[in-house]
Amino acid sequence: MATNHLLEIKEYGQSIWMDNLTRDLVQSGELKNLVENQGICGITSNPAIFEKAIAGNAIYDADIEAGIRAGLPTYKIYESLVFKDIRDACDILRPVYDASGGLDGYVSIEVPPTIAHDTQATINEARRYYQEIGRDNVMIKIPGTDAGLPAVEQVISEGINVNVTLLFSVQSYIETAWAYIRGLEKRAAEGKDISKISSVASFFLSRIDSNIDGKIDDALKAGVDRIEKEAKLRAVKGKVAIANAKIAYQEYKKIIQSDRWQALAAKGANVQRLLWASTSTKDPNYSDVMYVDELIGPETVNTLPPNTIDACADHCDVANRVESNVEEAYKLIENLKDPDVAIDIDQVMDELLVEGIDKFIKPFESLMQSLEEKVAKLSPV
Repeated sequence: MATNHLLEIKEYGQSIWMDNLTRDLVQSGELKNLVENQGICGITSNPAIFEKAIAGNAIYDADIEAGIRAGLPTYKIYESLVFKDIRDACDILRPVYDASGGLDGYVSIEVPPTIAHDTQATINEARRYYQEIGRDNVMIKIPGTDAGLPAVEQVISEGINVNVTLLFSVQSYIETAWAYIRGLEKRAAEGKDISKISSVASFFLSRIDSNIDGKIDDALKAGVDRIEKEAKLRAVKGKVAIANAKIAYQEYKKIIQSDRWQALAAKGANVQRLLWASTSTKDPNYSDVMYVDELIGPETVNTLPPNTIDACADHCDVANRVESNVEEAYKLIENLKDPDVAIDIDQVMDELLVEGIDKFIKPFESLMQSLEEKVAKLSPV
């Protein structure tokens, strides 16, 4: 029987979650099979995933009609559909949550992307989602924006599990880690248990390479006057995201060695694991599992879309690599400043965050629009 490399990865201390959730997946028994036999131990979702799942899928019609009969507005109908899928997925993953002592078995749901820059609205929605979904193993996704991080700190202090999403820069990850720590410190100072709270920091990958590779391709097309310059540009292609992630992991190690973290760990706190997100390879010239193979390592999570799960199960090359070639990673990021390369990584990260929020807002609004149309169509005349 062929080796399932997803199960091998677990032996290196990395958890594989799936970046996908649909009602079909739940009702067909496929999710249960993935969890029980394929090593999947968590689910991440986002507005783009729900748009694909719900728009044009008749499986949701009966519940939409029930919402219409109850006189619910479209937004509440949307929530009734999504919350049901999240609860059902949480129930399927509950044995993983129990067996792992609350390390895994989580299902993530994002607060509305339209409030990414509103701290109080994010806090309010995170509380409401957590209460209404009513599952210990739900994780509320909050963007790691300037407005999002104070919300992360507050809801962690209230005992709500958080997946901090849309992290691109190493600095944004560091700020996220300290927001988590401050939230735990606040809760501990109130004499409350901190051992049941879990968090991940979702650090995005392929979008970084897509952005930087595009800039390099533009420079090469415009014409390069020296072979050395061309070589420097080509040396960076497809390498920045993994290098950036390896540096973030080094920062993670420093943070968990700090006195402040150690004091929390002594009270039973769980580490906030780095979660590698945006892991499907966009460029067909690259390995379809490069964002898995290169970042396997302890106390991490990798969330994979279904195609990457299949590819990895088939041909991932499993080894602990998250700390290999770390010096080269630092050099590569430093080389972006070379006048021959001239890529401003801070600017790239800022662009990606703005783009990332937009990539969640647009499908969210599109889903609301298609739900409005479906409500109109299914409503009794």
